[in-house]
Amino acid sequence: MADSSFTAPSGTHDVLAPESSRWGSLVAHFAGHVGRAGYGLVISPMFEELGVFHRVGEGTDIVTKEMYDFTDKGGRHMALRPEGTASIVRAYVQHRPVGSPWKAWYVGPNFRYERPQAGRYRQHHQLGIEAMGADDPDLDVEVIALQADLYASLGLRQVDLVVNSMGTADDRSSYTETLGAWLGERSDDLDPADRPTVATNPMRVLDSKRAATRAVTDDAPRIDESLTTEARDRFARVLEGLDALGIEHRVEPRLVRGLDYYTHTTFEFQARALEGAQNGIGGGGRYDGLAQALGGPSTPGIGFGTGIERMLLACDAEGVFPAAEAASSIFIVDVVDGTHARDLVADLRRAGLAADRAYGGRSMKSQMKAADRSGAAIALIIGEDEAAADEVTVRDLRHDEPQERIALDTVIDHLRKRL
Repeated sequence: MADSSFTAPSGTHDVLAPESSRWGSLVAHFAGHVGRAGYGLVISPMFEELGVFHRVGEGTDIVTKEMYDFTDKGGRHMALRPEGTASIVRAYVQHRPVGSPWKAWYVGPNFRYERPQAGRYRQHHQLGIEAMGADDPDLDVEVIALQADLYASLGLRQVDLVVNSMGTADDRSSYTETLGAWLGERSDDLDPADRPTVATNPMRVLDSKRAATRAVTDDAPRIDESLTTEARDRFARVLEGLDALGIEHRVEPRLVRGLDYYTHTTFEFQARALEGAQNGIGGGGRYDGLAQALGGPSTPGIGFGTGIERMLLACDAEGVFPAAEAASSIFIVDVVDGTHARDLVADLRRAGLAADRAYGGRSMKSQMKAADRSGAAIALIIGEDEAAADEVTVRDLRHDEPQERIALDTVIDHLRKRL
């Protein structure tokens, strides 16, 4: 006997119509937005060899606690994709596509075993872009501007941008050593949950929202104190570009983003309309050493990711980008034998018109209710009289217009004019 108690796994969710249509609209909007800047779609596997994601950072929660990994039937140690960048960079290293910079966008699910929260799932869905092959700070500005303009184009107004610089890999390493020593001397004052992180990834301690830890890290050394003059000048160029484009931002030295591959520019967009500390809806940064870590040549890169669930939550909070209403469409009501609806709905769809019908030989009243619920703009009614005369009755479902009978062979032209 079948078990009827199955539900979606904890931390996952089903997206049904009409909300799924909203998702489709968002993805299409994103594709058009970044496509105008030269970014092309890359479709990468949902799972990779575990080593691909180890390059994200072996001291990060993503790798040590949250990654779904498994040994496949061939004995290979694999992992479900926890984030988008590593797979795109692996594809770049493998295929060496042309373009400088090479520009890619992606969409797909990511997987992390973490406590589910509003808009944060164990299977969450992400849109993002990556640009590889140019270390020009103006490319950093382009990437940030694309993300800022994306949110604005959705109607979001309560979004703040915070930016920082991680400097070079050497700058980051120097700062990590300084911060680790500083936190180690104050470990007893940190929240107990954060103390182990001091040894494995001290910069992640700066991301903690726990009150005791925040009180300590408010006085922690700042990463900008470890930057070389060259890194400072580079970051100044990025800030100048954001100012020139009218993109409001705030420099936040605590913004270090815990993934090990980040260098130089890092950024995050935060939605004020979302309650609580978990208000980030997207962000990214530069990762000039990741391609080399994955076996390729030294190749600069920068990108951003933005979660679909988090974006739509922010849209809901601001009352923008609603689910699209049903497209103007036609519903065929056949109270003869169903064959007329069968044939006509196929003809309408082949002509590029959205059309539907009822099934099961239902009554006129029942079919008209179905037509109304469908959101269709027009009903085409076929009764015995219409069938005998090769005609249909056209009824407007949304306006108080008189219905009319027209010849069946003129119905497509008639509907195109009306719709």
